[in-house]
Amino acid sequence: MKLVLSAHNVKLSDAIETHIFDKIHKLEHIDGDAIDARVTVEHDHTRVSDKQFNCSVRISVPGPDLYAEDSETDLYSAIDLVMKKIEQQIRKRQNKDKARKHKLGARSKKERQEAPLDGE
Repeated sequence: MKLVLSAHNVKLSDAIETHIFDKIHKLEHIDGDAIDARVTVEHDHTRVSDKQFNCSVRISVPGPDLYAEDSETDLYSAIDLVMKKIEQQIRKRQNKDKARKHKLGARSKKERQEAPLDGE
């Protein structure tokens, strides 16, 4: 997966980059269909002490893109919470796919069971 990391009014240290890479790598294990991820980290100086750091993530997958953002007082907690939101979206998407496949399989099994036998 390609990762595009951008920062506004924040100096990205190696620790922050490593934290983001680890979180994205975990998401990549959950969903291998992801094409690329765009992570934006911002610091808003105009807000007074509450929720100054904003983190947003957009993951390109086949179909609609997944997007989440969060604002917190701590940068690391903003990153963690936004990754948690994206993970929930990925899991919901996977569960819908599984349910759809299960539904089709159950329907075809029911049709086979209800079909008349050749000897009758």
